[in-house]
Amino acid sequence: MLTNIIYFTVFVILAFVLSIAVKAITRGVEAKQIIKEEKNLVSNNDNGNQNQEFVRQLKDLKDLYDKGILSEDEFIKAKEKILK
Repeated sequence: MLTNIIYFTVFVILAFVLSIAVKAITRGVEAKQIIKEEKNLVSNNDNGNQNQEFVRQLKDLKDLYDKGILSEDEFIKAKEKILK
């Protein structure tokens, strides 16, 4: 009888420890997914901002060329520098 009580107590403790371990692993996986999603959002925003910056620079350059401030050679060199 005493042996059965000890086995039952050990089983309950083991079940409790396993439930805590599963919760910890689940939280870790969820946190990793959240971090990955945040990195994707940040990288997408950086790419979008970088593309917008290229477009803005090219428009400014084109405006300078249209106003006659830049020659055609200067415009081409500046455009190549921006696109590199």
